[in-house]
Amino acid sequence: MHVHGYRWNARGFRIGQLATILLVVGSWLPVQSQTPEATGQAENELQLGITLTRSASFAEAIPHFLAARGRVSDEYAVDFNLALCYIGTGEFEKAIPVLTALQVSSHDGAGVENLLAQAYAGKGKADKAFEALQRAAAFAPKDEKLYLFVADAFLKRQEDVQSLRVIELGLQHLPGSARLHYERGYLLSVLDDLDGAKPDFVRAVQLAPHSEIAYLAEAQENLLAGNLAEAVRVSRSAIAAGKQDYQLLAILGEALIRGGASPGQPEFAEAQNALEKSVMARPDYASSQIALGHVELLDGRLNAAIEHLETGRRLSPENTGVYSLLAASYRKAGRQDQAEAMLTILARLNQEQAQKIRMAPGDNKAIPGASGESRAAQKP
Repeated sequence: MHVHGYRWNARGFRIGQLATILLVVGSWLPVQSQTPEATGQAENELQLGITLTRSASFAEAIPHFLAARGRVSDEYAVDFNLALCYIGTGEFEKAIPVLTALQVSSHDGAGVENLLAQAYAGKGKADKAFEALQRAAAFAPKDEKLYLFVADAFLKRQEDVQSLRVIELGLQHLPGSARLHYERGYLLSVLDDLDGAKPDFVRAVQLAPHSEIAYLAEAQENLLAGNLAEAVRVSRSAIAAGKQDYQLLAILGEALIRGGASPGQPEFAEAQNALEKSVMARPDYASSQIALGHVELLDGRLNAAIEHLETGRRLSPENTGVYSLLAASYRKAGRQDQAEAMLTILARLNQEQAQKIRMAPGDNKAIPGASGESRAAQKP
């Protein structure tokens, strides 16, 4: 079971942050001859696109970058951010040619290669993704974000083993990274190797005591181990200490609900409040949206439940957990056709995952500490 029980990543970095972190300004490039008015308009398009990208409004930014292409002095900024937006909207096939053109230019670097790795991961081309990631690491081996972003791209496709492979590469270069140790522990636990995960959770706490990642590691370990009361205690302690992390809020809400909190109880209201805060802080975090949808379903607020669950589905379309919750919500709302459609999608995803496990090499189907059969049995 993935973080918070909803098969989504617990990663602190997401593509929205990538816009701010990797936004760069390239070298001067000559522009086509045009009037000063046209040049000024193109520069305005570029700046508007950058502003939208910084707020993670990727779809809205794309037309502005397209309007600026070939008409501004900084073509690299246009193409880099255009590719970033294509990745943010899941249009990987459009991002790849833009990035490969930058790759063969004088602007190749860690940022370009990392975006290319994410695009290939999004297309399910693991070998090409790792080649690009290794090139990115050659430019900046100590940049923790490089590994986190690509691992996240694989997790969006439910490629847990590939994501683990990325984190392992990161730890080769950054053995003292609390974040990467947390990620490895989290992924091992997802892959049914909780015993193997514990040392990494412990190491994350040792490397960054009293930090958000330390609280997250401890809370996550307890949640995944089924120690719900301890997960609640750690999450509450973190929040009381001022660690208002959206993931910790989501863990608190999930642990309370899994612990039996029901409508009318103070714990249920606490769970709902924590999840609402998590969604407000990071509306693009699928786990919080799905967990809040579950809470709304339990409370009988079907329209609100469906809204949050559909948002979670859009953010994580291969998340099996969301479809069973949506089926229940649509059924209770009297929308039987839509309920059946959700169950059909769920059956297909389960079948695809089972096939993927059967086709994986090795006796344990590439899953540390577990057989393919045991993992398949975890599916709802």
